[in-house]
Amino acid sequence: MEKIDIIIIGAGAAGLMCALEAGKRGRQVIVLEQGNKPGKKILMSGGGRCNFTNYHIVADNFISHNPHFCKSALSRYTQWDFIELVKKHNIPFHEKTLGQLFCDHKSKDILEMLLAECQQNNVEIRLNTHVEKIEKLNDHHFKIKSTRGDFHCQSLVIATGGLSIPTMGASPFGYKVAEQFNISVWPTRAGLVPLTLQLEDKEKLSTLSGVAIDCLVRSQHNQFRENILFTHRGLSGPAILQISSYWHFGENIFINLLPEINLLDELIYHQQHSPEKQLNTVLSDYLPKRVIEIFLNAEFAEKKIRSISQRDIDVVCSSLQNWILKPNGTEGYRTAEVTLGGVDCDSLSSKTMEAQNVPGLYFIGEVLDVSGWLGGYNFQWAWSSGWAAGQVI
Repeated sequence: MEKIDIIIIGAGAAGLMCALEAGKRGRQVIVLEQGNKPGKKILMSGGGRCNFTNYHIVADNFISHNPHFCKSALSRYTQWDFIELVKKHNIPFHEKTLGQLFCDHKSKDILEMLLAECQQNNVEIRLNTHVEKIEKLNDHHFKIKSTRGDFHCQSLVIATGGLSIPTMGASPFGYKVAEQFNISVWPTRAGLVPLTLQLEDKEKLSTLSGVAIDCLVRSQHNQFRENILFTHRGLSGPAILQISSYWHFGENIFINLLPEINLLDELIYHQQHSPEKQLNTVLSDYLPKRVIEIFLNAEFAEKKIRSISQRDIDVVCSSLQNWILKPNGTEGYRTAEVTLGGVDCDSLSSKTMEAQNVPGLYFIGEVLDVSGWLGGYNFQWAWSSGWAAGQVI
């Protein structure tokens, strides 16, 4: 049996961050990873360019049953701290939109940075290692049985992530560890995920597959202004992914296809100044022709705008600026970028990530009931929560 100070299970963003920080303190650290590579989600994130943080990180950008829990870690290790690390390694990056920071080249730059920091601080990473059993010893230490030997450690960190993107090795391992030690786990569901449509809506919108539109999308709980993308399965795009984390089954969402203009005033203006124009000609200045054809009856859309009644104008405005849609569901964990729910934050210290009733046991990253918005927020939670645990383990 190997005796070691710290075992971290999971070589993703949070696990590597925690490992390098603990290594800086002279602690002996071994990271156990079931996959054949570390940081698989880092490599595939951001279209291969890794949206590693965001300029505008605040606690309100995160969803949790304990909305205050994330504040401590996020305030002590901020986006600016991680940006300094990126600059230290001379990784070029840029802001894409809404404060989202991406590598100029490849996601591999961020992973190699983390691995270099781990190597510099004598962190050992063991791949293809499945943990089979965890046992708490009487002296507040842990015994870990794995497919590649047994370990004895003083501190055990669970950084195994959630259920999103199972092809990347996602599993419920972390939740099972929590339950083993009588730590509550909130029910999980897919977040930052495309929405599927009712059969009738799917058939109606099928010809719009591939069309993207800048929209304002609302649920009963929040709203987002970004692109939506019509797909052959339903709706995707940044605004839809964002709202999916706040949408609950059976609820409607409300979509304004023309958030930039007051359509009512625009149509009245054209009735007065260009009455011979057809309605679809006026609308084509703002929307793709295919969209107009789907949302408005073809015969009606070809009417001259002078012949359209006030009541009909109200219907047009409502159809395009308050489209009410009841999704059928989501695409699930297969394409979700994050898992909502997870290990109950009330059971942990917000300063250290340590389980309150199990000394020496820590949970960090996506396995916790903390989920961020699209745009680098979840990576920042990984960096911040990993850093917080790394200061004390």
